[in-house]
Amino acid sequence: MKPAKSNRSMKSLLEILFVSTRLGLTSFGGPTAHLGYFHEEYVRRKKWMDEKSYADLVALAQFLPGPASSQVGIGIGVMRAGVIGGIISFLGFTLPSVIALILFAGLLTTTDIGNAGWIHGLKLVAVAVVAHAIIGMAKNLTPDATRKTIALFALIGTLLWQSAWTQVGVILLAALVGFLLFKQQESTEPAKSTFPITKRVSAICLVLFAGLLVLLPILRELTGSVWVAMIDSFYRSGSLVFGGGHVVLPLLEQEFVPTGWISEESFLAGYGATQAVPGPLFTFAAYIGTVMKGWQGGLVATFAVFLPAFLLILGALPFWDQLRNNPEVKGAIMGVNAAVIGILIAALYTPIWTSSVLQPTDFALAAVLFTMLAYWKLSPWMVVVAGAVGGMVLSYL
Repeated sequence: MKPAKSNRSMKSLLEILFVSTRLGLTSFGGPTAHLGYFHEEYVRRKKWMDEKSYADLVALAQFLPGPASSQVGIGIGVMRAGVIGGIISFLGFTLPSVIALILFAGLLTTTDIGNAGWIHGLKLVAVAVVAHAIIGMAKNLTPDATRKTIALFALIGTLLWQSAWTQVGVILLAALVGFLLFKQQESTEPAKSTFPITKRVSAICLVLFAGLLVLLPILRELTGSVWVAMIDSFYRSGSLVFGGGHVVLPLLEQEFVPTGWISEESFLAGYGATQAVPGPLFTFAAYIGTVMKGWQGGLVATFAVFLPAFLLILGALPFWDQLRNNPEVKGAIMGVNAAVIGILIAALYTPIWTSSVLQPTDFALAAVLFTMLAYWKLSPWMVVVAGAVGGMVLSYL
């Protein structure tokens, strides 16, 4: 029995590695688009989890600081194959863009690809992916007028007050409204997910998260080590980000540009590179670390900036199932899930739509890409390739 179980585990890990790496190579468009890719692959195609479990996992990631899409990917890996599954899911999704940005670090300061047609095409792919994901999720998360209204106000609030804390405030307010409006409603069946880690391990992760946040600045002062200072800056930036991967960029600029560790020109060049590669925006840290300390610095920076997200999602997952099945919490989660739809629609408009659909031909290509994904049921990577080729064609028109 043990060899059979071991073979099943190895098969699951290899499957996670294959799927997450494919997503890491094709998931362009930022964190909101990533959630769309995840939904398409893990929920619709692989059926590794149901709609509600996915929505609840997204809601949890929205509550936690850090890169929401990466935390969702880690959570799916953990639910599929334990902590090792979470690590492999993270590595598959993250390493392609890390490697690309480490290579770009020595090239992009002298090469301008920010206005390349294929990059613009990839932005239009993000429009199609996010729109498709929103339509699918909205059917389940906003089935009635009350939750549609919550989504509407979340949309309005997120658009009118665009700050790092707006999304957190919208989610908390939606949780309160949902608690008051839906607390008497019973779910048809209790949600149950498998988290193959103990609450003791999760508690250790939470303590380690807080401990490093306090101890790293102290070690930085005591040692005077550049490496410790790097780890402290990247770890703190990764710990304090609310509102998605875009928010980490100004935090990193504040940490590294005024200190002279990286020039403003190099920083902006890396920002352009980050928009051009797939995967999480947090991998921008790999570019900065490489500029500072070579490829070793890129790997250390990546580890430090993502470590808080990993510790938080591992620390929260085992308690999440218990919370979402609590009658007093279910209503709050219903409100949060509805607000997530509004937040996703706001993100679809800005920055995705406003930076991508600039003329009628852009809208036409986005419509074709959406049709390929939603109605022709083509694989996401095919849509990505079509978007890149279409963007190049449009650049010559």
